[in-house]
Amino acid sequence: MEELARESIRSISLLSRPARGSDVPRLGSFGAIFIMLKSALGAGLLNFPWAFEKAGGVNTAITVEMVSLVFLISGLVILGYASSISRQKTYHDVVREVCGQRIGHLCEICFVFNLFMISVAFLVVVQDQLDKRKLCALLTGNTEGEMPYHWYSDHRFALFVMCLFIILPLSVPKEIGIQKYTSLISVFFWVICNRLDSWASMFSVVPTICFGFQCHEACITIYSSMENKKITHWVFISVTSMIFCLIIYTLTGVFGFLTFGRQVASDILMSYPGNDVVMIIARLLFGISIITIYPIILLLGRSVILTQILRFWERRAIITSVFESRCRLILTILWITVTLLIAIYIPDMSEVISVIGGISAFFIFIFPALLTGWGVVTVITGAFIFGQSTSIAVMELMHKF
Repeated sequence: MEELARESIRSISLLSRPARGSDVPRLGSFGAIFIMLKSALGAGLLNFPWAFEKAGGVNTAITVEMVSLVFLISGLVILGYASSISRQKTYHDVVREVCGQRIGHLCEICFVFNLFMISVAFLVVVQDQLDKRKLCALLTGNTEGEMPYHWYSDHRFALFVMCLFIILPLSVPKEIGIQKYTSLISVFFWVICNRLDSWASMFSVVPTICFGFQCHEACITIYSSMENKKITHWVFISVTSMIFCLIIYTLTGVFGFLTFGRQVASDILMSYPGNDVVMIIARLLFGISIITIYPIILLLGRSVILTQILRFWERRAIITSVFESRCRLILTILWITVTLLIAIYIPDMSEVISVIGGISAFFIFIFPALLTGWGVVTVITGAFIFGQSTSIAVMELMHKF
């Protein structure tokens, strides 16, 4: 999962700075591939069967995946190369160092917005999985339609309670050291869940591919933490990681599409019967795994915004720990509140992913393209994907309202 890996990456980065007189092991090939997979694999997995259906079938979807893979891998290689020559260790710093302050600020804006929309997508996933009426129907033996409606059994109320009593306490702290434990839980649950279970139409699969394969924001930190920083070795890491992702996503998309056909839901788990015990357990576990990742996403986005606020305020007055704590709390509450409201009123995960996929084009295509001569091709491709997918997603959302 994209943001799940960031705390692991940060921990590895700290460990990878050897103390004086010591020789601390750095990240090896296996570790780099594992973290790349953790960065990419996530909630987008649930959307792939639906994307295969929208693309017009298995053959078309796999063709788009294979073509996209060229740009996905080239973007990773370019970012690793740019990190090596600029000696920067984060995506934003590399872009700022190579392309200048203005492009760097644009990168930060896209970064925050992308994380914000991923937070919305994760809450939509949690809302889907934690439908109390399905669980109550299973426990009582009644069908879902026979269950009486109560305000406390509404999935929106369940999502609100989850945000208030679980997500908020996990998100408020300045540091997220506790996330190293919850991240392990999320990986464990994610593994269990997976064990339980025309031109226009062709391009409809691209946002899902961008969202699903996106690990480009984390790749620079991974590269900086590696023991062997040779570009040829980084190419091997990038190719291997993307091929593993391709296999997992393709198998999920093919299996889900062939099982449910045109009736497949945007969240594949919701296509299964509501009274299936195994699938209810899978939904609950997947929902729990997403909850443990959300605070990491929030902290990453909040840190960018908070840094800008503190830099601005530092010119006017002395920054105290109390002021920093208040700003952090306010930003946390605002982030959770706004993403919660959007998730409640836009409950279809495919619509949110369409927006995220468009923004992801900046990190996969456009920003890497600005770093090298390969830029002409990738900028045009990225701009087309961003414009096409984002405009369609926005028009669909406006049509609903």
